[in-house]
Amino acid sequence: MSQDKKLYLKDLMKEMGLESMYMPIGGLDKEITSTDINRPALQLVGFFDYFDETRIQVMGKVEHTYLDQFEESRRREIFEEFFKFRFPALVITRGLNGYPEMMEIAEKYKVPVLRSTMHTAQFVSSSIFLLNDRLGPQITMHGVLVEVYGEGILLTGESGVGKSETAIELVKRGHRLIADDAVVVKRVTSTTLKGTSPSNIQYFIELRGIGIINVRRIFGIGAVKEEANIDMEIHLENWDQNKVYDRLGMDTFYNSILDVDIPSLTIPVRPGRNLAIIIEVAAMNNRQKRLGYNAAEELNQLIMKNMEEQ
Repeated sequence: MSQDKKLYLKDLMKEMGLESMYMPIGGLDKEITSTDINRPALQLVGFFDYFDETRIQVMGKVEHTYLDQFEESRRREIFEEFFKFRFPALVITRGLNGYPEMMEIAEKYKVPVLRSTMHTAQFVSSSIFLLNDRLGPQITMHGVLVEVYGEGILLTGESGVGKSETAIELVKRGHRLIADDAVVVKRVTSTTLKGTSPSNIQYFIELRGIGIINVRRIFGIGAVKEEANIDMEIHLENWDQNKVYDRLGMDTFYNSILDVDIPSLTIPVRPGRNLAIIIEVAAMNNRQKRLGYNAAEELNQLIMKNMEEQ
């Protein structure tokens, strides 16, 4: 289930510590819709093909140095062409001052002008991260999210398969719960997913036969976490004796969530299996694979070496 999210200019100003140099009436409630930031290099020389007017514009020392070489009349022409697109806001970095003619034309077109003390590159990278976090694609999935040895593990499977019970066992073993039943998954970069819990059920977990419990109250603040990256999916399913399960782990399977591929395992559930220990091992093994080590490949190489020697 996808969710609509909104970010207003006042939110960006608060998060990034921006100073208002000019703010039109109603400007604080202007909605920001793009996750990208633009530095108007080509636009200052008059090239506006493919210019995205939904992006926040950022001017730093390079842009100011370029504009300093012109007379006021020429800068006025440049700003006239620039501000007529009525983009959400212009941010001036490094604490630089705006040109009087810039402020005049910004007021003409009702475009907010803000200022940051950050260096330009720092502001751009921080803003893009914030915009992706607040406006990036987002869905709500049925499952449980836990952090095991620093690895964010998304547990999926049919209701009643044992996801919540496994999560409680992991919490007792020192790991942390992020979300139970509903996991809000956000894509923050092209390769990174972040998961959190809906605010109304945060820290609560349902155990059949017991009911609803508050994990933070019972196990302490160290047993929960507000959000975590999703590094792996583990799908729990009831054991099917007619199905062949992976026993070597030579190949890594992936599941695509919001167009991000994450490693995925299917673990069969039946009486006698300690799922908490299995998930702990899966988390550590996933980290080793990410660091370049695969135990199955090492075993295969040893077997092949012995066969060659014989």
